[in-house]
Amino acid sequence: MRLIAKALILVSLVDVSLSFVPATKGVGNSGWLSRRSPRDGVERLMAIDSDDFDVVKVDLDDGRDYPIYIGAEFDPEEAGKMLRSHVKGKRVLVVTNDKVAPLYLEKYESMLKEGGELQVDSLVLPDGEEKKTMDVMMKILDKCLELKLDRKVTFVALGGGVIGDMVGFAAAIYQRGVNFIQVPTTVMAMVDSSVGGKTAVNHPLGKNMIGSFHQPECVFVDTDTLKTLPDRELQSGIAEVIKYGLIRDPDFFEWQENNMEGLLKRDPDTLRYAIKRSCENKAEVVKADEKEAGIRATLNLGHTFGHAIENGSGYGVWLHGEAVAIGTAMAATMSARMGWIDEELVKRTYTIMHAANLPTELPVDSPMDTETFLDAMSVDKKVADGQLRLILLKGDLGNCVFTGDFDKDAMTATIEEFVAECAGS
Repeated sequence: MRLIAKALILVSLVDVSLSFVPATKGVGNSGWLSRRSPRDGVERLMAIDSDDFDVVKVDLDDGRDYPIYIGAEFDPEEAGKMLRSHVKGKRVLVVTNDKVAPLYLEKYESMLKEGGELQVDSLVLPDGEEKKTMDVMMKILDKCLELKLDRKVTFVALGGGVIGDMVGFAAAIYQRGVNFIQVPTTVMAMVDSSVGGKTAVNHPLGKNMIGSFHQPECVFVDTDTLKTLPDRELQSGIAEVIKYGLIRDPDFFEWQENNMEGLLKRDPDTLRYAIKRSCENKAEVVKADEKEAGIRATLNLGHTFGHAIENGSGYGVWLHGEAVAIGTAMAATMSARMGWIDEELVKRTYTIMHAANLPTELPVDSPMDTETFLDAMSVDKKVADGQLRLILLKGDLGNCVFTGDFDKDAMTATIEEFVAECAGS
């Protein structure tokens, strides 16, 4: 038997034109966090040593707020207490992949088992975007049934975006919804996919087309895990950091221009600031539009082009952030072609991508052609009533639009330009 949860994302056909108020600095960076669990109605006041952790609060309706803890070199005993405070019931299932497990699984199992109150089991899945499928996700549900886990179980997603998406989706549909905690181990997951409750698996015809909105109880960001992250994965995650500056936070974009070397060298303070500022930006957008009915769609800058690249090239060939970087370059190029932004902003977009060692064009051996692009883009969550909507830059740095009212010839010409470049013509 297959359990399939379909997320129907209803987005108004009215264009969402957004000139954002600059992101608030220091949001949620308090020394404590008051949080009400929607599942047990218990008010919890969590004392946090602000020297060890930054805390960004995700504000949601109906008392469903949750914290993002960001820290490094923390006391395992204190961190364990904090994690355990977000566990409902006595059973925990930690789900990770075969790359992360040898590095961090034992550490987090020990933190959760401390005190002897919780029974902790684990499941190790294969790594890779190509493994983000219904069949692999079903292994989580199989394990739950094998262990006879009930509705009070807490899942812990230990890994990058693929693990977080699959575990979150499994949590959304197992017995109609159970508790889960995000412990992201990649920049991509820390700044984007672990925050906001989007969960999904891929379908052969489209990325993230089968999923649900299901918010975590907390997000626990240990930046020490980035010490073992491959350079390519680090760079991929930075693509999502760059996005926040382009769509809504020009001061952050300028900071990135001046601090990219520190990010690539993994300077702890630089990484921690970039992650915190990114989470603040995302938390503000999620608060305004949890279910992506409008403004939240702008967080997908470059993603419609990027998802087409991932799908058309084969899942796993490109890292998500690499495809998004190319997609962002395409969105900027298209925006300039329509006269919505000036060439200087296009230049800055390309320059910062190159500074992060991210691609801005398809490789010479890419299987993508214009028809492949257009076909893949037609299977996108932002399509409504047959109309494709894109996130495009418009105006000064930090402004964008989510719209279906754009020059289709400009889109086709942009795709043709990128395809021609990869063909060497």
